[in-house]
Amino acid sequence: MANSMNVSCITSFLSRFQRQLRIRQLLLYCALTMVAVSHLFPAKSFGADFPRRKKAQLNSAPALSKTEQPVPESAPVSEAVTNGVDLSATDSTNRMANLDDKHRLAIGDKLSFRIEEDLEDPKPMMVTDSGDVEVPYIGRFPAEGKTCKQLAQEIKSALEKDYYFRATVVIAVDLMTKSRGKVYLVGPVRAPGPQEIPSDEILTIGKAILRAGGFTDYADKKNVKITRKGSGGHDTKTMIVDVDQIFEKGKTEKDLALEPGDLILIPERLVRF
Repeated sequence: MANSMNVSCITSFLSRFQRQLRIRQLLLYCALTMVAVSHLFPAKSFGADFPRRKKAQLNSAPALSKTEQPVPESAPVSEAVTNGVDLSATDSTNRMANLDDKHRLAIGDKLSFRIEEDLEDPKPMMVTDSGDVEVPYIGRFPAEGKTCKQLAQEIKSALEKDYYFRATVVIAVDLMTKSRGKVYLVGPVRAPGPQEIPSDEILTIGKAILRAGGFTDYADKKNVKITRKGSGGHDTKTMIVDVDQIFEKGKTEKDLALEPGDLILIPERLVRF
């Protein structure tokens, strides 16, 4: 009886020892496999390859302070960060500050668009009939009536909300459309009707009336009404301009610049003599 108990204990001990030995062998095999893989596929410097990756691709990475942010290999740390100030961000701001701030984009304008952090060639885009441009990651974005500088700043803000830590947006006009739109003259002028707004010129109320051949004899020059629709066709605005002071007294500061879609209504004088 005692012999059978001893044999059972020995058998149980050997069984447990074999299981522990198999587990240790498996752990050793896994460790050796990981070492081999690390030698075959060495890890690259994530920060050096993608210094400004999109937020969506870095959600799992721990947040870094400004001074710890990775910089491109081509730029020494002393040039990119000095005394805690990110000079690359300053350069980005300076580049965008130099964008055109005079020409207002019109339907048909052909543009070039680039996000410098992507390190890619400029992409062509055009202001569509709806007044929008197609922006990567965002989609349709309102552009008509804005300058390149204004549009770039708005797109930059939209990209940095969800897609980029920092986005340097560069937009330039490659080809202007011949016309920015039309204005419409109604009333006692020699040639009432629509007039094109040249893309390379600011069309004022005075110029528009002269192009229409000037006033007729019974025009009320002092109460020319301009009706302008707000963004999205809402909030219509009405302005009264004394064109007589522009023509007779040379007060060019009253010569209002027109915008596409403006309706110019010239009333007739109540008293004719």
